[in-house]
Amino acid sequence: MTHPAAIAAYWNAAAPDFDDEPDHGLREEVTRTAWQKRLISWAPAAPADVLDVGCGTGSLSRLLAEAGHRVTGVDLAPRMVDQARAKLTAAGLQARFLTGDAAVPPTGDEQFDLLLCRHLVWTLPDPRAALHEWIGRIRPGGTLVLVEGRWREAGLVGAPYVAGAETLPWHHGVGAAELTAVLRPLVTDLRTEDLSSCPALWGGPVTDERYALIAQI
Repeated sequence: MTHPAAIAAYWNAAAPDFDDEPDHGLREEVTRTAWQKRLISWAPAAPADVLDVGCGTGSLSRLLAEAGHRVTGVDLAPRMVDQARAKLTAAGLQARFLTGDAAVPPTGDEQFDLLLCRHLVWTLPDPRAALHEWIGRIRPGGTLVLVEGRWREAGLVGAPYVAGAETLPWHHGVGAAELTAVLRPLVTDLRTEDLSSCPALWGGPVTDERYALIAQI
């Protein structure tokens, strides 16, 4: 079993170079615009309360804040959170970032209109429990967006993930069919968007399975 301290240490170590990946830093205009368009299509039209779990360095949080939403980001790694805060401050944007377990966000009894999670569930020791937890954080009529996939490798390129990761339920990611089957009984409406066929999102073509599940609560 993986240990939270080891997981936090892994992502802390990854933080300085995390944004070098095209879909992490969104430094290229084409990639940034591709994610911006997706988020606009998933998020409420009016300014909303958004919870970005596993927010990393805050690139998607920044896009949501730019769209006028009230954003809270949560990440286990303090260095990721520090970079997210710095990124939005440098852009003249306001958002709240908290260090804590994304599976049980440290936001008390607050509820949100949109909960966004990208490429996180493969890291969780109990992803099904996390899904239940997240749904409980969303207001009735709100939206859950899971950007997920099946990976060729777990962890960052050239950096093996933490010891015990092979015991994680979705260590190499989770396919859309399996995640849909888990989520469908918990939500009122659910649709899937294929993301593998949009190279602009990833900085180039990909050959693994990538998708978004958009669920109404």
